[in-house]
Amino acid sequence: MKLGGDPLGDLLSKISAASRIFKDREVLRADYIPGNLPHRWEHIKRLGEIVSTGLSLHRPSNVFIYGKTGTGKTAVVKHVFKRFGEEAARLGIPLRFVYINCRIAGTEYRVLTELCDSVGVKVPFTGLSKGEVFNRFRRGLASSSALLMVCLDEIDVLVKGFGDALLYELTRINEGLESSGLSLIGVSNDLMFKEMLDPRVLSSLSEEEIVFHPYTAIELVDILSERARLAFHGGVVPDSTINLCAALAAAEHGDARRALDLLRVAAEIAERNMAERVEEQHVRMAMGVIEQGRVYEALTTLPLHGRMVLLAVYHAYTKSSSKITSGMIYQIYRELCSHLGLEPLTDRRVSTLISELDMLGVLSSNVVSYGRYGRTRRISLKIAADEVRQALERDELLSHLLDQNIAMMGSDGSERGR
Repeated sequence: MKLGGDPLGDLLSKISAASRIFKDREVLRADYIPGNLPHRWEHIKRLGEIVSTGLSLHRPSNVFIYGKTGTGKTAVVKHVFKRFGEEAARLGIPLRFVYINCRIAGTEYRVLTELCDSVGVKVPFTGLSKGEVFNRFRRGLASSSALLMVCLDEIDVLVKGFGDALLYELTRINEGLESSGLSLIGVSNDLMFKEMLDPRVLSSLSEEEIVFHPYTAIELVDILSERARLAFHGGVVPDSTINLCAALAAAEHGDARRALDLLRVAAEIAERNMAERVEEQHVRMAMGVIEQGRVYEALTTLPLHGRMVLLAVYHAYTKSSSKITSGMIYQIYRELCSHLGLEPLTDRRVSTLISELDMLGVLSSNVVSYGRYGRTRRISLKIAADEVRQALERDELLSHLLDQNIAMMGSDGSERGR
């Protein structure tokens, strides 16, 4: 082995040199909002028609937008908000646009904090009751004399974690307001989300609905070609590479983010290998790289109570890997909530979270009958426990509970019926 060399020298020299492939790699990121959104013009126009009443100082209808991940929902909302925000500023109209990602905000308190900030009301990071923060927001909105258009992206994450009480309050906030108002745009990736809502909330939120269907392979080719023109130097990405990325993504629910990730990672692999062009082999290598991170991403992006249920499954698995039941999980989950000072969800809601983990492929859940003693769900992990631990070790809120001594009821039948 050569001693005294510089293992990073070649790498740094490559980085300092201008890329022969990328012209602007940022346009391939999921958070990039392009000026042109192919195959979403009808959705842009429909949302624009709804929002446009705000320019006449009439409160726009509430809108519910749903469709699978990567179908352009967020991009369309941000595009419309940007254009109408610029027009409202030009005309001097008190119409404001607020975008909140509920998964990133994480809690109802933080959602309310961002709403308060949008009307110039400052609240502490913690320490107040949710009711007090909501009242401050309502007073701030009333005194602002503004029309507020609020997008709650991934709204299903908030409702799954905390119920729809906040949503109910927000849909009723206009009662008694005179010169100001609030309109909501709820965005969800969960096509079954509406079934979780109280009928009163659903009727208020769904005054208008816009459905985003998955992209076809042909549509994804158009999207990738548009981005590739901005992202790469001419001639480095052949049509066959773009077609393969589009076909692979179309086979997985028509997810444009998936297609863009494939193209970006394939190009990065080609760049690291000093290749002149991004070939199909680089796309297939990118598939393997992306797959490795999918389990970790799925686990770390679960809502808080979903991660807590996963932690409860981990504790049960380390103690009794062969006889995990939903009753055990719920008991451990309640104790974890106690450690964190959180109000636990009902066993029915936790059962729904277990079903979602099952759909993600993290665990399997099967109903077992005990005759006259009732039924229970037998649960087993479908991924390595080490992978679960690695994901939760980086969770600032839950990592210290990984090695906590959590009591667990026995398997003598006392947990049945959950």
